[in-house]
Amino acid sequence: MTEVRATVDGVAPGPAGSYLDLPQARDRRAAPDGETRVRELLGRMTLDEKLAQLVGFWEKEDGESVAPLQGEFADAVRLEDFSRHGLGHLTRAYGTRPVDPAARAAWLWKFQSDLVTGTRLGIPAIVHEECLTGLSAWKAATFPTPLAWGAAFDPELVAEMASAIGASMRALGVHQGLAPVLDVIRDPRWGRVEECIAEDPYLVGTIGTAYVRGLQSQGVHATLKHFVGYSASRAGRNFAPVHAGPREVADVLLPPFEMAVLDGDARSVMHSYAEIDGVPVAADPTLLTGLLRDQWGFDGVIVADYFGVAFLNLLHHVAGDHTEAAVQALTAGVDVELPTGDAYLRLPEAIRAGKVDEALLDQAVLRVLRQKHELGLLDATFTDEPPRDIDLDSAEHRAIARRLAERSIVLVSNQGTLPLAPGRSVAVIGPNSDLVSAMFGCYSFVNHVLPQHPGVDAGIEVPTVLDAVRAEFGADQVSWAHGCGVDDDDRSGIAPAVATATAASVAVLVVGDRAGLFGRGTVGEGCDTDDLELPGVQRDLVEAVLATGTPVVLVLLTGRPYAIGWALDRCAAVVQAFFPGEEGAAAIAGVLSGRINPSGRLPVSLPRSAGAQPYSYLHPALGEGDEVTNLAVTPPAPFGHGLSYTTFGYSELTVPATVPSDGELVVRVRVANTGTVAGDEVVQLYGRDVVASVTRPVAQLLGYRRIHLAPGQAVTVELTVPTTRLAFTDRTSTRVVEPGDVEIWVGTSAHRAVQGRTTVVGPTVPVTTASRRWTTSTVG
Repeated sequence: MTEVRATVDGVAPGPAGSYLDLPQARDRRAAPDGETRVRELLGRMTLDEKLAQLVGFWEKEDGESVAPLQGEFADAVRLEDFSRHGLGHLTRAYGTRPVDPAARAAWLWKFQSDLVTGTRLGIPAIVHEECLTGLSAWKAATFPTPLAWGAAFDPELVAEMASAIGASMRALGVHQGLAPVLDVIRDPRWGRVEECIAEDPYLVGTIGTAYVRGLQSQGVHATLKHFVGYSASRAGRNFAPVHAGPREVADVLLPPFEMAVLDGDARSVMHSYAEIDGVPVAADPTLLTGLLRDQWGFDGVIVADYFGVAFLNLLHHVAGDHTEAAVQALTAGVDVELPTGDAYLRLPEAIRAGKVDEALLDQAVLRVLRQKHELGLLDATFTDEPPRDIDLDSAEHRAIARRLAERSIVLVSNQGTLPLAPGRSVAVIGPNSDLVSAMFGCYSFVNHVLPQHPGVDAGIEVPTVLDAVRAEFGADQVSWAHGCGVDDDDRSGIAPAVATATAASVAVLVVGDRAGLFGRGTVGEGCDTDDLELPGVQRDLVEAVLATGTPVVLVLLTGRPYAIGWALDRCAAVVQAFFPGEEGAAAIAGVLSGRINPSGRLPVSLPRSAGAQPYSYLHPALGEGDEVTNLAVTPPAPFGHGLSYTTFGYSELTVPATVPSDGELVVRVRVANTGTVAGDEVVQLYGRDVVASVTRPVAQLLGYRRIHLAPGQAVTVELTVPTTRLAFTDRTSTRVVEPGDVEIWVGTSAHRAVQGRTTVVGPTVPVTTASRRWTTSTVG
C-alpha cells in the first residue's frame, strides 16, 4: 500500500512556510532577548501604564449594538481618559459599522502612530476583530458558517480558509481574531448552535485546530471561545446556568480546547459567560489557571468575553461592584478585559486597599507584552503607508468559499428525484429563496452589523438561491413565489405559491432561518427557541405545496437542525445547507442539477422533537430504547449521515485482535465507488467500549477521512488511532484508558457498513496532556 498523505488531527502537515507551519512562532516566544525586553518594559511602567495594557477601547457610535447588554455600558470610560498611558486592545476597528476598508486603515495607522509617538512607552495596541465566517468587515469575503465546516469533514480546507482570512486581517492591521468557537453542541434549541462546528468533540477539535493553524500562520492570533461550558446551558437558553457534571465537562466539553491548545498552539483563549454548577467561569481559577495554564501549559493570553468581567457584578451577583468583579477575574486568570475597561480600570483602588496583589497585575501585563512582542508590535512604528487598494473578496477567497460550500451541502433524503433532469420546469418557492441574508450566519457582517444601517448594501456579490437556480437551469424554466416570511404569521402568500407549484414539474422549496442578534433573528446569539419546528408558518407552506402532488425538493437554509422527520418520506428530496456563505447558492443549485455530487455529512443529529432534547449521538445506552419510554428519541437522521449520487461499498475491514492500552489501534478498510459517477466519501471510524467502569456512549467517532473516488475505483484507507482516543474520566476523576473489549465499525454512527472488535490489553493507563490524541490516516 502506497502512502499518499498522512493527517494529524485530520489536518495534513504542509511544507515549511505553509499555513500549518508553527516553529517560527514557537522560536519567537522562546527568544531570551524578547523576555528580557518585556520584563524591562514592565519594570519601567507606572500603575496607570500597566492597567492601560489590560483593557480595550471601543470606538463606536450610539445605537451600534453588537454585544449583549451593550446599552448598560453607555458611559464607559473614554479613550482620552487613559490613552496617554497606552492601550492594550483596540476593539473592532472595522466590524462595528460599514466603513471603507482603505479609509479605515488610514484612520487605524494614524491611531497607532499616535500611540507610538504620543505615549511615554510608545507601545501600539492589539487590534482584534470577529472572524468566524471571514473578517467581519464591509466588503470582506463571507464564508460558510462553522456548522458547515463540520458538515464538510475537511480540516485541510478549513485551514486554507482561515489562512486566507488571516492574510486579509494582517494586511489591514488586525492582530487577533475572536474565533474559532469550540463549544460542543448539546442542545439545538440554543441560538448559537450555528456558530458551533459539531456535536462530536473530536470533530470540533480537529476542525477547530485546523482553523487555529491557518489563521496563526498569517501572524494573526486565534482566540478559542467560549472556554468552557457555554453550549451546555439549561434548556438551550443563552446566558443560562450550566449544570454539567465534571465528567461531561472533562470528556465532552474540554477536549476541543485541549486539542487546539496542545496541537494548534492557540495563543489566546476567551472565557465563557457561563456559570458551571454555580461558579462563573470568569471567576474560576480552577479552570482558567489550574487546568488551562498549570495542566495544559497554555502560555498565551486569556481575554474576557465582552463585558464578562462586569457581569460578575451585574448578572452573576458574585461581586458587589465592578471593583470586586475585577479582583475576582484577575485572580482567576483573566488577563485582558474586553471590549473596554469598565472593571479593570478600577483596580488601583483594590491594590491600594490590599484586596489584590500588584504582582498579579504584573503577571497579566507580562503576558500582554509577550503577545505584542510575538506579533511584532513592540518594533512597529506605523510610519509606513497603510494599504490603499486591498481586495477583501478576491477570486481566491471566493474559490475557497465555493469549495467549502460545495462540500458542506448534505443530501438528507432522496426518492430518486435528484439530480433534476434538464428541461423540467422548476418552481422556486419560499422565504429564503430570494434572500441574501439567508446565506449567512449571525456573525457575518451582513447580519451582525448591516441591519442597523438600512440602505447599505452587502458590499459583496451574493447570489440568492433563486438567482443560482435560474443560472443553472435557465431563467425561462424557473418560476418563483415568495410563499411566506421566515417568522411571521402571514399566510397570504401561500395560495400564490400553491398555484406556482402546481404549474411546475418540480417545486424547490427553500425554507429555514434568519440569523440575527438578541431576538432579531430565528437563530443566532440571543435567538434561542423552545420549538424545533420550522419558524413562522413555513410548515404550513410546505404542507400546502406537498398537497399539490408536485414533487417537492425541500432545501433547508438554517443555522440549526430542525425537527423535519415528517418531511423525509413525503418530500422527493431534502437538502440541508447550514448558512453556506457567499458562494452557497451556486453550490445548492449545483447539487440540484447534479453538477456537484453532494458529500456533506450531518455534524449534528436531526432532532426527533424539542421534547427529545437535549440529545447527542454520544448518549449512553440507558434511555435509548423506545421500550422504556413512550417518547421516541431516535433521530430521523443521525450524526454523520449524508447521501450521494453514487454508492460506496466497504469491505476487508481489518482490526487487530488486541491493542496495548498505551499503544495504537491500526484499522484498515477497503472503500470502493460502486456507482456510475465520481464522488467524495467521508470514511468514518467509530468505536464503542463494551464494558467500562463508568457508562460510555453507544458510539464515538475515532477518526475520519474524506476521499475522492472515480466510478469503479477502490482504495484501502488506513486509520491509526492512539488508544488515548478511547480515554475517559473514571470514578476517581482520572482520565484513563481501561483494558477491555471495544467494538469497531466503519460507516455512519447509525449504519455499520463493516464491523469488528478488538481487545485493549494491559494495565489501566492514566492519560496526561502529553499523550498523543490525534488520528493518522493514509490512503493506498
